[in-house]
Amino acid sequence: MTDAGPQPIRATAAQPRFILRIVAAVGIAMSLFQLYGAGIQPIGLFYLRPIHLGFILVLCFLMFPVTGLHRPRGVVGWLIDGPLIACGLLAGLWVPINIDTIATAIVPRQIDVTIGIVTTLVVLEAARRAVGPVMTLIGAVALLYAMAGQRGALPWLGEWLPGILAHRGYSIDRLSSQMTLGAEGIFGLPLGVAATFVFVFVLFGAFLEVTGAGRFFIDLAYAATGRQRGGPAKAAVIASAGMGSISGSAIANVVTTGAFTIPLMKRLGYRPAQAGGVEAAASTGGQIMPPLMGAGAFLMSEFTQIPYLQIVLVSIFPAFLYFGAVYLLVHIAAVKQGMRGLPASELMRVREVLAGGWHFLVPLIALVGLLISGYSPLRVGFYAIVAVIAAAGGKALWDFLVTRPRAGEAVSLPGFLALLQSGLRLFLQALELGARNAVAVSLACAVAGIIVGVVGLTGLGLKFSAMMIAFSGGNLLLALLLVAIASLILGMGLPVTAAYIVLVILVGPALSEEFGVPLLIAHLLVFWYSQDSNVTPPVALAGFAGAAIAGSKPMATAFQAWKFAKGLYLVPLFMVYNEVIILGGPLPLVLWGGLVAMLALIAFAALLEGYLFAPLAAWQRLALAPAAVALFWPDLTVELVGAAVTLAVLTLNALAARQLKESGAS
Repeated sequence: MTDAGPQPIRATAAQPRFILRIVAAVGIAMSLFQLYGAGIQPIGLFYLRPIHLGFILVLCFLMFPVTGLHRPRGVVGWLIDGPLIACGLLAGLWVPINIDTIATAIVPRQIDVTIGIVTTLVVLEAARRAVGPVMTLIGAVALLYAMAGQRGALPWLGEWLPGILAHRGYSIDRLSSQMTLGAEGIFGLPLGVAATFVFVFVLFGAFLEVTGAGRFFIDLAYAATGRQRGGPAKAAVIASAGMGSISGSAIANVVTTGAFTIPLMKRLGYRPAQAGGVEAAASTGGQIMPPLMGAGAFLMSEFTQIPYLQIVLVSIFPAFLYFGAVYLLVHIAAVKQGMRGLPASELMRVREVLAGGWHFLVPLIALVGLLISGYSPLRVGFYAIVAVIAAAGGKALWDFLVTRPRAGEAVSLPGFLALLQSGLRLFLQALELGARNAVAVSLACAVAGIIVGVVGLTGLGLKFSAMMIAFSGGNLLLALLLVAIASLILGMGLPVTAAYIVLVILVGPALSEEFGVPLLIAHLLVFWYSQDSNVTPPVALAGFAGAAIAGSKPMATAFQAWKFAKGLYLVPLFMVYNEVIILGGPLPLVLWGGLVAMLALIAFAALLEGYLFAPLAAWQRLALAPAAVALFWPDLTVELVGAAVTLAVLTLNALAARQLKESGAS
């Protein structure tokens, strides 16, 4: 298989060529600015964050016309979008240009308040276009809530608030100052993370994408697993583990790897809905896979003040559990349906794949090595990008000077100039792609900053914690169920990153302070549950993307994704009730916790499919259900009983499989 690379954006009636060139120029300028701040000269937060937002706003209004993606903008469209682009520039430059005056002013100037109002409105409109109306609606509701109260701009609205949600209310001037003149609103922590760690790793992913790393990971997964039963499905699991962190999106992961894996799964015998569901579940796992974990690890580190490397290290085993559960369910489905692997003639060997793409491992090794060495994630991302450029450039130069001459192709100056031109084109393409890919997540973080600012201003977080305790009656399991439901509802309209930020602000304090869940585990739980809108009906966004490729019914595919992604719900529960696998402890206890977690997921997979080594009898499934639950119980005696029953049932199942095999052979 060859890698065609990402396709360039084509000119259309809605987006003529000159607009695409402007988008490319703005994107390239933004990426170069970000690289300068990441690896050459650090930039102060009140310069970096506003300028980053200004670039994002300009890109957004250029990329997403008011008339939609498929209709020409026209004069009326430009009369709307032109001023919005100008307002985006204003929002990005106002604070950096006036920072000294703003910092020394005792009372905000009226012009600063006015620019703050304009910035807030422009951010909400940009989020509506790039992220969706739900994100804008939540941000607008937060602003209205801040103004509702006796002393607020909307005192009449405060009369409609329940007593527990009531507050004094704030004026438009006070709210505008909170949003844009400090570090708790739009220019707060979420946008700060998006403008630093997230952007540099999104750009890192773009460089990997344009140089063909995605194709390499897919080919490597096929070479490693293609000959096994259900090989393409297992390849989807492995490839998604590698691709997920690169793409930063479960849906993008489905589209990238699913275009290859889903047709092959169908060819082997998986039902279309099964094939789409497997890819959706595997792709969702890419967002919880270290070392990148989408944007979650960086945000978690900033929120908890726990070192990024520590978050990555403790997330390795939970990610292993998740992918192990998906892999096992895929294997069971393949065995139940009597599938075989792909013929060796259709597959490359692992050695061949590595020979052609070993250089893609260099930046990943450099990334992990620098993290372990103690470099900041921002600097690590910068050097990882340099490593990608060096590795890809070195490989292209080696092919030009050594590999091609061995095949009889002469080395020439025109050929060398053509190589340089191709490399420069890919470099600029990666810079543009990184900026374009960052638009949605940065705008989601900007609106999340609005919500953070309102929560800090009104004390909504404490009130939400009180409501959560009241609804759950102080029961931790019910509280976790409420978190899962809330994450699913938020995920209907919010990207994973935004859903995590909003949810952890509202329920994080309650989980850690009222229910005693350790801070890191509370954040991991919320982050994992924020992924559930990708695979849980009736939302299942990644499932729907898989259905489009598989040609299956969307809801049937969503239910298959939900089944294969069971680890997404079970692993966080195990973190909460068995803290040792995250927080550590005596080695025997840690090992026991890890073994029990694996045994519990095996039991649930067998229980769900009614099959492991052979079909499970009805009484075995009945015995396995309470035993699997007991493995989650935070009591050693109960865990021992659950482990004993589970092992007994699985041993009987293995013996039954052996008897079936012997009787079949005879």
